[in-house]
Amino acid sequence: MFNIPSHAADATDPFPASGVPPHPVQDGQASRRERDLLGEADIPADALWGIHTWRALQNFPISGIPIGTYGEFVQALVSVKQAAARANHALGYLDARRAGAIDAACSEILGNPAYHAHFVVDAMQGGAGTSTNMNANEVIANAALVMMGEKPGTYALVHPNDHVNMAQSTNDVYPTALRLGVMLATGPLVAALEGLARAFGEKAQAFGAILKVGRTQLRDAVPMTLGQEFNAFRIAVETEIRSLKAHVSAFEQVNLGGTAIGTGLNTDPRYAQAVMAELRALTGRPMAHAPDLIEATSDVGAFVLFSGVLKRLALKLSKISSDLRLLSSGPRAGLGEIVLPAVQAGSSIMPGKVNPVIPEAVNQVAYLVAGHDTTIGMCADGGQLQLNPFEPMIGYCLFSSLKILRTAVDTLSTRCVAGIVADPERCAYLSGINIGIITALVPVLGYETCSTIARRALAENRTVTELVVEENHLSPERLAQILRPEALTRPNIGVQVA
Repeated sequence: MFNIPSHAADATDPFPASGVPPHPVQDGQASRRERDLLGEADIPADALWGIHTWRALQNFPISGIPIGTYGEFVQALVSVKQAAARANHALGYLDARRAGAIDAACSEILGNPAYHAHFVVDAMQGGAGTSTNMNANEVIANAALVMMGEKPGTYALVHPNDHVNMAQSTNDVYPTALRLGVMLATGPLVAALEGLARAFGEKAQAFGAILKVGRTQLRDAVPMTLGQEFNAFRIAVETEIRSLKAHVSAFEQVNLGGTAIGTGLNTDPRYAQAVMAELRALTGRPMAHAPDLIEATSDVGAFVLFSGVLKRLALKLSKISSDLRLLSSGPRAGLGEIVLPAVQAGSSIMPGKVNPVIPEAVNQVAYLVAGHDTTIGMCADGGQLQLNPFEPMIGYCLFSSLKILRTAVDTLSTRCVAGIVADPERCAYLSGINIGIITALVPVLGYETCSTIARRALAENRTVTELVVEENHLSPERLAQILRPEALTRPNIGVQVA
């Protein structure tokens, strides 16, 4: 391994006072000169990126978020390049020395996240991902050169385009890497969700015997247990886990080998199958070609569907978070059936106030993910003919959503759900005055009689049980039998609680 020079700071101030993007070479800093079809530029001598990345730094000072922020995407890009190098060598197009150097550089980058700092182009960019692909080509080429004992920029030995990008186009590399990267980034989100489901399951067990008021449309309804309520949260999360796993598999079909528009121009007829075999071996995933590479090069339908899954997950998490806020409202004038852990002071003016800040944060994350879904839909609509040029924005939205959802879920699990406690006394009090309990007596007394009792209980601020006994509708013993907690909350045989 060699020392990795970091140049991520070169692009951290995309909008200086002059409005002109900064030149990456600082005063007195050693540099090398590189050229492209537009001219020449001075690049820091030990930078692992080159002139194409330099132009992207000037052209796209948009979000300030470099692609290296999304580690799974970098891994996917480098894996695609490594698979291509191995396939090109096997087919006799890339000599052993260059192929070995590229392969070794890819392995080095995959094994050391410090290299992500060299993937510096902005995640928001024009050009259908060309800047991202060029950045990857240059970093891999220069890393290979350094490992060979050469200086960065000596491209006669290993060239970013001729060798690292051999038999490839941005239009098959970028979509393939985007799909593979999303699969990689989904794994940590699923793990976080599994932790949240376990946390809800543990609370469902702990709260299983606590009778409480069920509510519909924010009005008192029939009884349930607090454990049943938390078990429903668990099931909702587990449903989304299954949905994520089912939909992410659509990304296993890619257009790698199709090059510019899916026709495979500039490749050996054997290349497409060879590079896919190498990619499967490198990733351990059942990657396969889409049925038609021309159609697949322009199609982003899988991203739209998966984004919808993320949106549904986000909105379910938001609904659960809102429920937790309602159930914990108070402490004196709200529902107060549960108590969320106090994690910080809630007010700069009201002493002692504690707010449900963790669920509130999850709500806001959900709204952002929903916005990303709208953006992805518009990007899908914006594609024309043989290519969708807006895949960089699709990638930005998906990777951002996956990242913030994962961190939000982890935070909700560890900083909120794990520390929730019930208030059994408050639950018992509200259950005792719940008029909705009259519903259980409808099969015995009839709807009209029960309606009359409910109206009187509300008007006189009395309990249903008092009035039923007072009016001689049922004996206290018979009433107690009907209103047994297990009869009220678990009448359906076979319904399981975690």
